[in-house]
Amino acid sequence: FTLRPAAVRAMKILVVQDQLRSGGTERQSILLSRAFRDSGHHVRLLTFRPGGALDGSLEDLPRVCLQPFDTKLDWFAPELGRAVARFGPDVVLCMGRMANCYAGRIQGQNPDAAVIATMRTGKPLPWLFRRSLRRASHIVANSADAKATLIRSHAIRAENVTVIYNGLVFPAGAVADSDSRRALRTRHGATDSTLVLLSVAMFRPEKGQSELLTTAAQLPSGLDWQLWLAGDGPALDACRKSATALGLDNRVRFLGWQASPAPLYAAADVAVHASSSEGLSNFLIEAQAHGVPAVAYEAQGVGECLIPKDTGYVIPPGDRGAFVEAVLRLGQSDPAAKSGRSDRARRFARERFDPASRTRSYLDLFSRLTTNSTP
Repeated sequence: FTLRPAAVRAMKILVVQDQLRSGGTERQSILLSRAFRDSGHHVRLLTFRPGGALDGSLEDLPRVCLQPFDTKLDWFAPELGRAVARFGPDVVLCMGRMANCYAGRIQGQNPDAAVIATMRTGKPLPWLFRRSLRRASHIVANSADAKATLIRSHAIRAENVTVIYNGLVFPAGAVADSDSRRALRTRHGATDSTLVLLSVAMFRPEKGQSELLTTAAQLPSGLDWQLWLAGDGPALDACRKSATALGLDNRVRFLGWQASPAPLYAAADVAVHASSSEGLSNFLIEAQAHGVPAVAYEAQGVGECLIPKDTGYVIPPGDRGAFVEAVLRLGQSDPAAKSGRSDRARRFARERFDPASRTRSYLDLFSRLTTNSTP
């Protein structure tokens, strides 16, 4: 689809990301780069490290990689200044923590460009990231909560921050038929009556899979339930050992990295998310778009991923009893209530996190910054 009106000039847009892992920010970087290109702009995706789970999904998207081989260093960006200068961007969009640490430096070296930092995390920010927030032309926050954090904790002026939500990476189509749902559940040993809990995320300590395991262990012993954990990452082995130590080997399914988790959403009953530090979660908004209700610990932007106390529940961090109670409330409600809740979740997510609307918001911001502002 083409979003750019004919009267708007084509811009040179550089999207900066440290590596193309399987995480939500990386998927957003690719999705945005492709949408900007399809809207008629000159786009380049710049990464520090080569490789990554999403490296093979770029198709014909122009890309520059700074490291000639993978040094395993997320922060190492050799010849970054020259690479940016060669492209001569009108706009530089920095995605992820490491890229944002360089946003201030890029702005200083390219005063005529609009360098945009992004706030997409609830974790503490490195000093260079905080410095970039004050030097960049503008900041995009992916939730109203993130914007409030910038104003409250980092003394950023409200007019320097624009809220643009993440776009759906896997927009749901028609509701999955019961045969497909049953087939996938049967493959993993679940019946129609099994309560299937789902988490899709990279295995990192901050993602909270270990907490999910500990919390799930408190579900009633007589209940037929399973916890499906999709993803890979450095904390995977530790979580496998934790599941064994908790006696959950027969309850937990480690499903590995998924190129598209859409079939999992169709087969799951409740989405569960136990991170208390992550920002607005792509997993939660995708689950909602597929009609899956959610239970999540409170973190920056989580309350904006769902309709609280309707299509999901936001629980104070660490309150495992309340988490379990909310899971049971959603999972054991009657079919009519489940159907209505699913319909509301789909409508909510598809309206708030519509990719086309998100792309227009970015391009409108880029146009204002490059036309009416000077860094």
